[in-house]
Amino acid sequence: MKKILIKTLALGLSAFTLGACVDMSEDVYSSIVSENFKPTDKDIMSVMGPSYTAMQNLLFGWIGNFDCQEECSDEIVTPARPSGWVDGGVYRTMHEHNWTSLQAHCGNLWANCFTGINNCNRSIYQIESGELPIENGAEGYLAELRAMRALYYFYLLDGFRAVPIVEKYDVPEDFLPEQSNAKQVFEFIERELKGVMNNLSDVVDQTTYGRMTVYAAKFLLARLYLNAEVYIGEPKWSECEALCTELMNNGGKFVLEEDYKTNFLTKNEVSKEIIFAVPFDELYGGWFHLHNKTLHPANQATYNLREQPWGGNCAIPQFIDTYDPDDKRLSDTWIMGPQYDMEGNELLCVYGDDKGTPLVFKNYVTGIEETAEWEGYRIGKYEIKQGALGSLSNDFPLFRYADVYMMKAECLLRMGKPGAGVLVTEVRERAFRQHPAKATVTDSDLQQGSSYKYGHIVKGVMAEEQGGADVQYGRMLDELGWEFAAEAHRRMDMIRFGVFTTKMWLSKTRTDQPYRVFFPIPDSQLKKNPNLKQHPEYAKN
Repeated sequence: MKKILIKTLALGLSAFTLGACVDMSEDVYSSIVSENFKPTDKDIMSVMGPSYTAMQNLLFGWIGNFDCQEECSDEIVTPARPSGWVDGGVYRTMHEHNWTSLQAHCGNLWANCFTGINNCNRSIYQIESGELPIENGAEGYLAELRAMRALYYFYLLDGFRAVPIVEKYDVPEDFLPEQSNAKQVFEFIERELKGVMNNLSDVVDQTTYGRMTVYAAKFLLARLYLNAEVYIGEPKWSECEALCTELMNNGGKFVLEEDYKTNFLTKNEVSKEIIFAVPFDELYGGWFHLHNKTLHPANQATYNLREQPWGGNCAIPQFIDTYDPDDKRLSDTWIMGPQYDMEGNELLCVYGDDKGTPLVFKNYVTGIEETAEWEGYRIGKYEIKQGALGSLSNDFPLFRYADVYMMKAECLLRMGKPGAGVLVTEVRERAFRQHPAKATVTDSDLQQGSSYKYGHIVKGVMAEEQGGADVQYGRMLDELGWEFAAEAHRRMDMIRFGVFTTKMWLSKTRTDQPYRVFFPIPDSQLKKNPNLKQHPEYAKN
């Protein structure tokens, strides 16, 4: 069913790509409706397809949102590697918080979001104008598209705060939208999600897999409220907590999976924990290339990969040191220790002085500007099947039911209400089945500081120590890190807990620029649209 869905969506994307004169390297606020593709009622999923498939590129297109959320965090780093990552490159500026309006990550995040928004607007226009005649269910399809558009706007709000709001497709060719402030964008997302709830499906089965349902919309609205204080300076903990309670009263449609790894299998569409997934398929849809980005080139022999990995990103050792050794999520998330080929033969290092020695991934990273090929644990959270191509077929679990528990727990904690510890304990239990006593945490525990040993590291040694004991609700931040590592989660969480711009880790030493909780408006967009104004702090740089 997943392959059928992806193929249908991909065909829809192809139909519009071939039929419309659109330069996808630039922002698209409007474009001429294709004259070469005349859809009918039977083509509805193909018509809606591009609104969904744009999420694939947003997440894992080259330097996509996964990188925007992880590479600037205290969790993952892409350092210089002897296999070809030179001096850290654009990843170094992300790690060191030195990005400018020319940073490719910023430009791609902006462009990918607006591509998705344009695709949604186009499909909405086709339905509302009657170009796509629909006899039954038009309200539901429109609700899906508006919810997806809200999702793209959520990532724009999270990344840039002040962005244009474009709701129409049929606009003049020279249309240049006005810039809205963060509160206006927040209220637009809120209004859109509330406005479509009654028309979204509450069915959870193969027919709605990978599509916006009422549960996905409620989750997105809860996450918007969770971060409201960051985005608009107004906390909305009670609103978030109420939505989480609604999501937990779902009649058994979603559960915490017994095995954490079920959520990240090649065929993870079987998971009853995933509320909203972005489907990928190595043959038919998307480019989920995380395995190539993180593995050592020699690991091609470990998994019989069709392409040689690039040997790039890895875990920051300070983050790994926060784990309890008995936490199964440590081994479920990270690849560590000696590396072997499919037959069990030892893999060897291939560069410089280490050439010919056993390849053993160790919890050590010299720094962003220099590493050996064996340094750092690699990302192994998403099952790497034998014989995988350049892309994996694992679907990306964008919204997971465990996050509902954790959002509600955080809200209760911040409102001074009891019950956070019970919720976090339920999430922890599957990770400590061999050590059940360690699964239990209390509300008091979650109010403690973080176990992260923040500070500047030089060649594996703490050069300037900060620690994490002073982080308010730091243990809750730690819990989020252990549960959602490598799920494009960390930057958002660090900002909410006040450590993103105030703490140091590995080679990141900047702590004096609070405005880096958002990115600059890309320089390319400022040049194209005079209605856009750069954030004052970045305009000074």
